[in-house]
Amino acid sequence: MTDDIISYRRKIKGAILMWLVRLSAGLICLLLAGLILCILKKGLFNITWELISSTPSLLKGTTGILPNLLNTFYIILITLVVVLPLGVGAAVYLNEYVKNKTCVKITELAAETLSGIPSIIYGLVGMLIFVQFCSLQTSLLAGSLTLAMMTLPTIIRTTQESLKTVPDSYREGSLGLGSGKWHMIRTVVLPSATDGIVTGCILAVGRIVGESAALLFTAGMANELLGIREALSPGGAGSTLTVAMYMYAKERGDFDTAFAIAAILLFLTLTINLSAKLAAGLLKKGN
Repeated sequence: MTDDIISYRRKIKGAILMWLVRLSAGLICLLLAGLILCILKKGLFNITWELISSTPSLLKGTTGILPNLLNTFYIILITLVVVLPLGVGAAVYLNEYVKNKTCVKITELAAETLSGIPSIIYGLVGMLIFVQFCSLQTSLLAGSLTLAMMTLPTIIRTTQESLKTVPDSYREGSLGLGSGKWHMIRTVVLPSATDGIVTGCILAVGRIVGESAALLFTAGMANELLGIREALSPGGAGSTLTVAMYMYAKERGDFDTAFAIAAILLFLTLTINLSAKLAAGLLKKGN
């Protein structure tokens, strides 16, 4: 078999594989576009100022999601405050300080295993640990701690993989100029891994915003308007947008409001992702 025939077959296989990749990417884009268009078509025109700015009341006959919107922001804020230092710190320790590779591999396997556990299991564990054992009762704080436990493996793995992409020459150059270990990590390694950290943050926020099963057991289904102090205290129960969407669709059969909440969740997720990308760009410029 001549080299020309082998080269020709390789070109054919390469072209076929390229078209298969493009076809797969096109199908994914079509599915995403169809999903977004369906949600916007059924929910966009049901979004009103009254829906966003009022609280639900059977006596007044109003349907509002203001408490659920605020509870979602509280959950995101508290969870990220807890999980980001723990996740990034654990990834830095595993990648930069631990010399025992077996320990690192076991930890990575544990993190990957925890990432695949269904959220309902986290909800049950969170209810047993935070709600009952820690006496936080059904509250946003208990729900946030449960979501922090759920998203911690994602933050650790994405940050760790991003740290591995930083060339060793960066570390050696910084150490050669007289930097200490922590100064080198803080000024060279972490800024170079900003994209991976932001990606982990975006994935975590996506899971936080879209979670409902775990919060049903830990944060509750109350629709009361809470302040930040009440949200941080035991017993401050409240439902997020996803829980409210489930209740409107499943329990009340109000699909118009459910699709309106789904559209709001899309805009909320897009806004948070763009803000995270903007913050990452500013951090890179600052360094």
